[in-house]
Amino acid sequence: MLKRLAILPLQILVALLVVIDELARPLYRPLVGWFQSLRIVEIGERFVARLPRFVILALLAVPIAIAEPLKIYSLLLIGEGRPIRGILLLALAHLASFLLIERIYEAGKPKLMTIGWLALLLGFVARIRAWLLDWVKCTPAWRLVAATRQWVAGLIAALRAR
Repeated sequence: MLKRLAILPLQILVALLVVIDELARPLYRPLVGWFQSLRIVEIGERFVARLPRFVILALLAVPIAIAEPLKIYSLLLIGEGRPIRGILLLALAHLASFLLIERIYEAGKPKLMTIGWLALLLGFVARIRAWLLDWVKCTPAWRLVAATRQWVAGLIAALRAR
C-alpha cells in the first residue's frame, strides 16, 4: 500500500505526459507532414538508414536525453505558476520529438529492432503506453477533452465551409 502511494505521483506524471502527447499529436501532424516532405529530411533519413545500428541508437539518444526531461521540467514550470514559459517549453520539446526524434527513429527502426534488448524495451514501453492511454480514456476528463476536440474540429470545419 505504501509503495503504491509512493509511486502514485510518478504514475500521474507519466499519464499526464501521455495525454499531452496524444492531444498535441493532431496539432503537429500538418507540420510533421510538411517537414517530412523536405528534400533535406529525405537525405538525412537515407543517411541515418545507412548508419550502423548502435550509431543510430546514439544519434537517437541525444535528442531524447534533451527533449524528454524538458517535457517534465515544463510541467514543473506550469505547476510553479509560470504557465506561459512552461507551455512554450512543452511545445518546443514536443516539436523536437515529432520532428527530429521520430524521423531518426523511423529511418533507423529496421536496424534498431535488431538490438534484442531495445526491441524488448520498446515493446514493453508501447504496452505500458497503450495501457495508460486506455486507462486515461476511461476517465471523465478524457471524455471532456475528446468532446472539446470534436467540437473544435466541427467549428473549424464550419468556418472553412464559409
